[in-house]
Amino acid sequence: MNTKIVPLTQDEDKETLFAKLTQAGEVIKNGGLVAFPTETVYGLGGDALNPKSSQKIYEAKGRPSDNPLIVHIADMEHLEKIVQNVPENAKKLADAFWPGPLTMILKKSDAVPRQTTGGLETVAIRMPAHPLALIFIKEAGGYVAAPSANLSGKPSPTTAKYVIQDMDGRIDMILDADAGADGAIGIESTIVDMTGEVPMILRPGYITQEMITNIIGKTDTDVTILDNDSKQPPKAPGMKYRHYAPKGELVIVEGTPENVVNYINEQTALHAGKGERTGVIGTTETIRQYKADSVKDAGARDDMLSAAKRLYTFLREFDDENIAYIYSEAFPAGGVGHAVMNRLLKAAGHRCIKL
Repeated sequence: MNTKIVPLTQDEDKETLFAKLTQAGEVIKNGGLVAFPTETVYGLGGDALNPKSSQKIYEAKGRPSDNPLIVHIADMEHLEKIVQNVPENAKKLADAFWPGPLTMILKKSDAVPRQTTGGLETVAIRMPAHPLALIFIKEAGGYVAAPSANLSGKPSPTTAKYVIQDMDGRIDMILDADAGADGAIGIESTIVDMTGEVPMILRPGYITQEMITNIIGKTDTDVTILDNDSKQPPKAPGMKYRHYAPKGELVIVEGTPENVVNYINEQTALHAGKGERTGVIGTTETIRQYKADSVKDAGARDDMLSAAKRLYTFLREFDDENIAYIYSEAFPAGGVGHAVMNRLLKAAGHRCIKL
């Protein structure tokens, strides 16, 4: 397949930009796949109401077909077609956080094929905040199913470079909006299940439990991590299968800063003695103390949004640099740090050393 790469720049005139997004929308309407930018990561879009399109997404990603897709919409009115009802709490969260990095799980209507929902009777929905994404979704018919635009299991792409690396030749079009673009959150949306008696957070993200609780009151967090042998179908993306993993072996190290630095430097020295390339993810406070082939600064320990923005890019860069062993500091788990640690643990296969 010949993948068309379409650059979207901030300095081009509105008519040209709109024409490109309309063309991309037509690809979706005709059953094709388009990678597009959002404020979180790049999405791999297909027609959410076309079961064949959903199957194409699974095939392009090499993604298990029981892993649900998120339906992206651009208008609140479009909810009515794809869900049985919209609970009052869901309306409150939509008012507070849409457009934005929040996905809600609701009971699906018959309009949504089970191929899109991973065989479930619920559907995950969000309205992205990226202005180009919203136009594209409208031009695509209003319902775009889109997981992250990477091969299954690899780090999610926050730049078009890595979308192209994974998807060139697999999909019809890639919308490259990197030029002049900044401010991406860098990790996927928070997912909250609204179908139970108490709303349940299934995946942490930029929208924290505290923020959600401030709007609707009591919420719970699903602390159960489904392993690869589980027979239970995942209710949201990222719950069951290993995700975000670099090629190299990733280990998280938790302890006092001094102990963490000493341990990581001991390990990288051992690998260096064997001719093995090493990488480290540290914080601004400790980064100059590390000795490795590649050292990444995730930002200050009190700025987890910075770490979130950089994490997937770091993991991709380690792949580019042929790093065989990666060590990362553990990060504070409050607020967005909870989401950062969730992604790191998934990427590391839950390999975490506590000193």
